[in-house]
Amino acid sequence: MSKVMARLTLGALFFALPSGTAPAEPAAQRSIDAAKSRARFSVSHLWVERVIGTVPILSGSVTLVADSIIPTSVAALLDATRIETDEPDRDKSLRSPDFFDAQKFPTWAFVSTKITPNGSNAFEMDGNLTIHGVAQLERLQVSALGDVAHPVYDASAEVNRHAFGMTVTRLDSTIGATAHVALEIALK
Repeated sequence: MSKVMARLTLGALFFALPSGTAPAEPAAQRSIDAAKSRARFSVSHLWVERVIGTVPILSGSVTLVADSIIPTSVAALLDATRIETDEPDRDKSLRSPDFFDAQKFPTWAFVSTKITPNGSNAFEMDGNLTIHGVAQLERLQVSALGDVAHPVYDASAEVNRHAFGMTVTRLDSTIGATAHVALEIALK
C-alpha cells in the first residue's frame, strides 16, 4: 500500500469515528512473574494460634487494556504439591487425602469471571477457584500498585475450606473453617 493510500485510509478511519473517540487499544496479556509473586494463607488451629503457609504460583496471566492498571481478566495456577507451613509433618498432612490430596489434585486454579473497579487503583474480582477438585465462586479485594508498565497487585479473600469438600478428617474440629488468603502478584 502506498504512503498516500495509507494516509487516506487512516484519515477516513479518524473521521468515521464519533467526535472525541479514538480507536480502542488492543488488550495485552501479561504473564504473572512466579518468582516475584506469592500466595499465602492463614487458618486458626486449636482456636489459639494461626497456621501460616504458602502455596507457590506456577503460572498465570493478566489481561490489561492500554493506560489502565485494572485488569479485564486474570487466570492463575498454583502448586498444591508444595504447600509449606514450616512444619514438615503438618505439610505432609496438608498434602495428604485428609486435606488437599495433592497427589490426586496437584494444582489449584483461579479464573476471573467479573472485575469491578473501585476507583483507579482498586477493584473487586469474582472468579472460580478450584481446589481439591471442587470449583467455587470467590471474591477477592484487590489493590493495584505501580504503573501500567510495572503493575503489582495485593489481593485478599476469606475462603471456607468446607466448601471444597475438606470436612471429613479426624482433625476437622481442631482447625478453623475459614482461611484468610493473601496474594502478592507481580507481572513480567
